[in-house]
Order: sequence, then C-alpha cells, then structure tokens
Amino acid sequence: MAVFQLPSLSPKILLRFTPTPLDFTNRRRINFFRPLSAIGDSQSGAPDSESPNQMFILGMGFVGGFFAQQLKEADWVVSGTCRSDSKKKEWEKGGINLHPFSADSPAWSLLDSVKDYSHLLISIPPLADIGDPMLRNVELVRDKLSSGNLRWLCYLSSTSVYGDCGGAWVDEDHPPNPKTQSAKVRLAAEEGWLSLGRDLGVSAQILRLGGIYGPGRSAIDTLLKQERLSEGQKRRASRKFTSRVHVEDICQVLKAATEKPSSGEIYNVVDDDPAPREEVFEYALELIEKRWPGNISTKPFPFLYESREESSLRGEKRVRNKHMKNKLGVKLIYPSYKSGLQSIVENMDNPF
Repeated sequence: MAVFQLPSLSPKILLRFTPTPLDFTNRRRINFFRPLSAIGDSQSGAPDSESPNQMFILGMGFVGGFFAQQLKEADWVVSGTCRSDSKKKEWEKGGINLHPFSADSPAWSLLDSVKDYSHLLISIPPLADIGDPMLRNVELVRDKLSSGNLRWLCYLSSTSVYGDCGGAWVDEDHPPNPKTQSAKVRLAAEEGWLSLGRDLGVSAQILRLGGIYGPGRSAIDTLLKQERLSEGQKRRASRKFTSRVHVEDICQVLKAATEKPSSGEIYNVVDDDPAPREEVFEYALELIEKRWPGNISTKPFPFLYESREESSLRGEKRVRNKHMKNKLGVKLIYPSYKSGLQSIVENMDNPF
C-alpha cells in the first residue's frame, strides 16, 4: 500500500490508497507513484507520450489548484487553464504551465493540447446565459478529443441540482429538481459531459460537491478578516441544513475516482454533518478565541432570516455520502466541520 503526503497546510495528514489499473482495452496502467524519470516536461505542459499519468484541469481555481499541487508531488504531468496572465506566471513558478482561458470566448485551439492528456478534470462553472463554455461547441470538442489520448474525465458539479427537499435526506437516486438558473445549467452540464464521455468511450463521472472550504477559505478566514458579512452570507447562515466538504476530501475522492474509473457514476461529495452555517460560525469563533484570545471584537450575529420563498430557492436538504464511501472506498479525513476547522486553526500562523 502506498502512502501519499499532502502538500497542504495539514502536514500530519496521510492519504493511503492502493493504485489499480484502468480497465480499458489497450489502456496503460495508472500509477500515482512512479519515478521522476517517467515524467514528461511538466514545466512546458507537454505530456510524455509514454507517461500514463497526465491530468489537464479546466479551471485551476481553489479545488483544481489544490489537486494540481498534490498530483505534481505524486509525479503526474499536470497542466490546465487559468483566467489571467498573472495567475499563469504564479503557477509557472511552481513548475506548472497553464493556458489562459476565457469562458465568454474560449480559444478552441486549447483542445489541441487537451487531447494529448489521459485525464481531464472540468472545474469551470457554467455561465447562466450560455451554460458550460466548452459544451457550447460540443461537436468540435468531441472531434478533437476522439483523436487523442483521453481515457478519463470528471466534472465537478454541485448538490444544488437537487433543489429544495424540505430538509429530507437525499442520495444520488433522488431526482434532481434545480430551482435556480445556476443549478439548472449545472445539471445540463452534467448531462452534457456524461453524454460526451459515452460518445468518446471513456470513463466519465460526476462529483456533486457540497459547500467547499479549506485553508484560506473557511469560516475561520471570514472571521479573521473582521469584515461585515454580506446580506447573502447572513441569509445563507440562517438555513437549517448546509452540506459542506473540505478540499482535501475532494482531492481524496478525485484520486479514488481515477483508481476506480466508472461509466456514468455520480457521487455526492459531502461530509457527515450538514450543520447550519450559524453553528459553524459560532464554533469557528470559539476556536479563534481559544487560540488567540481577545482579538475578535465583533461577532457576525445576529443573522438575517430568509423568507419561505428564498429558502425554497436555495434548497433545504441533507445530502448522503454513502455511495462515495461504498463505491470508492473513501474514508473522510474531515467527517465534520469541527475537525476541518480545528485543522485549519492548528496549522495557521498567528494572523494578528
């Protein structure tokens, strides 16, 4: 069994998993742990044709960036897209070459690079008016990728596609019922990427993520900024249930999904505790006060409360994660917001 050390703010955490082959005809074995000599030119972003481990990440945001760093440390060839030249330069310093990408007007020549990679992670949110920016020219995408090396793709979606369930527990068999425009285009994007995966004959899966948090993006960080919460944040905090997931657990699920490729699987990626945001902020405040007493002068309470119509649009539900655990064999590093926030505080330098 191999052991992978996370290059994150939680150096004591280990991920353990056993590499297994991708079971496709004439496909090479996937292996997270291989010698450095087996890698292509990761700085240039050009994958080595003999390397089985090549990940292209469409959208190097919070999750994509975190995952890219882990893959690079595991000797994968990694490239992807970003929205600005400044971000591109930042990533180049870390040895990862990115392609500038605009969702409003994609440069379709990008596909000439994407097709050479064995794995594709889609982490670009759809646009409300046009949907998924890549799928609006799906014929071209299909044509380009069909002549390349792609054998695995994964789309990062959201649990918002379930809509309002009145606080009931929902799993992947629950019919999606998106209420907001953003959730509707999310669902359309899911269907589009799964369809494309079938057309290409590659492993395709959907991860429906809860609210994402982690180092630099958490209730701890919000409180330390000591800025007033927006009206939207206050209203969201009044919800009875909120599913969330730590970024390290998302990366853990992504790794497991590459090791156990599927055909059309959908996984809810959330922790075990769909606690209300108000409770999360109260606990975050306790942690800050315990470690750095007397530095937070104001509390972000009381919260505003949504009307029944607003709550229905945002969706009250509790999301199950049993399929993720049973099918992929994932054991959550942070099964609750409490363990996740504790890790963030413990690994944080004094911000005051």
